[in-house]
Amino acid sequence: MSRRWKMVFIAPAAILGILLFAYIGGELVMLLWNWLLPPLFGWRQITFWQGLGLLALCRILFGGFGRHGSGRPNFRRRMKERCGNMTPEERERFRQAMRERWGFGTAAGESKQG
Repeated sequence: MSRRWKMVFIAPAAILGILLFAYIGGELVMLLWNWLLPPLFGWRQITFWQGLGLLALCRILFGGFGRHGSGRPNFRRRMKERCGNMTPEERERFRQAMRERWGFGTAAGESKQG
């Protein structure tokens, strides 16, 4: 089958898949919200469009637009490579600098000011 014919079938299937995902996702969010939140907290029920909006909002805030993990595996790999090339003394200096910078390992009553 030629490339052109594949695109003729793949593009409509992709659009249909996106619409189906949006419908099912919005419906699930609406049903779960209406099942749990009004009885538990007394909040009002939502419509399908509000459920779809919540799904989109959560995707924007927590989903990363398809970049799952937001580059975290790359970050870990790079840090592992950098730390692997350090001597034990360099590694300990790095750890101490991070503790000082971010306040890890300080006692509860201890002040950060020198």
